[in-house]
Amino acid sequence: MTNIYDVAKKSGYSITTVSKILNNYPNVSVKAKQRVMETVEELGYIPNSSARTLASNKSNMIGVVFAEHLGIGMAHPFFGEVIEGFRKQVELYNYDLLFVSRTIESNKNYHEHLRRRGVDGIVVVSMFADDKESKVFKASDIPAVFIDMNEKDTNSVYSDNFSGGIQAVNHFYENGHRKIAHISGNNAVFPAGERTRGFRAGMEKCQLPIKEGYIVDGGYFSYEGGRVAMMKLLSLSEMPTAVFVSGDEMAFGAIKAIKEAGLRVPEDISVIGFDDISLADHVEPPLTTIRQDKRLIGQQSAVLLLDEINGVSKDHHTKVIPVRLVKRRSG
Repeated sequence: MTNIYDVAKKSGYSITTVSKILNNYPNVSVKAKQRVMETVEELGYIPNSSARTLASNKSNMIGVVFAEHLGIGMAHPFFGEVIEGFRKQVELYNYDLLFVSRTIESNKNYHEHLRRRGVDGIVVVSMFADDKESKVFKASDIPAVFIDMNEKDTNSVYSDNFSGGIQAVNHFYENGHRKIAHISGNNAVFPAGERTRGFRAGMEKCQLPIKEGYIVDGGYFSYEGGRVAMMKLLSLSEMPTAVFVSGDEMAFGAIKAIKEAGLRVPEDISVIGFDDISLADHVEPPLTTIRQDKRLIGQQSAVLLLDEINGVSKDHHTKVIPVRLVKRRSG
């Protein structure tokens, strides 16, 4: 059976260095970490987790908490890709993930549950700024990082949602549209509020009025929410010629409603979504959308959390990830 001595011999580093790397000590070079972790994988070495925990007072486990309304957690295409990016980064340092998925209505105390499990850190994927338990995580002494939230005094990573809204309006304007509407997400959700704010700023920049009824709440980013919201826009006496939708799933629903009304996309109404989930390139017509770099969000979240866990950084940081328009045929 492979042991730590085999890893040290094969990698060319001392047992002390290998032990530090396996226990996530910060004062080791990136080159050494990379070589040792490659050797660990090559030899199939599995460290004794119980011994490692006793020696380092660490469990090498990170809790993953979802706080969202739809209750689908990892099944959501955005969250799934973000957590995959997070997972790949933390696994380089031999961390495991403990998943806790819940809806916003849940009364279970997941903070205490994760504390009892001895996690070294927590990543919270939360769309709700007023989520009571998210506030508990922020006040906790357990290192944490928040994804898709902009919070003071904690680590947070999110996309430049505001810029995305402006980019969508600019694209419509450049293509001759002047009657531009917006299907928002629920504005209690941080990204949705920022996208709506970007839409308003883009309209102001282009010196376009926002017509009455041209901003419709599509709810919590669901297909049906987008479909119902689009039906409201189609019922207006003066229909828009372009619609910026706050999420791709909602955009699919909006396109469905447009087709059901006997209209065409983009000939009659152009549509831009937000996220660039994998299905966006496979619907008909392929969806023009604002791309979030989901893997980078996950990777950067992992870096911030690991730095806090290992004492590399005592300060909290906010990372804003750029977005960009992906032109396809719907818009």
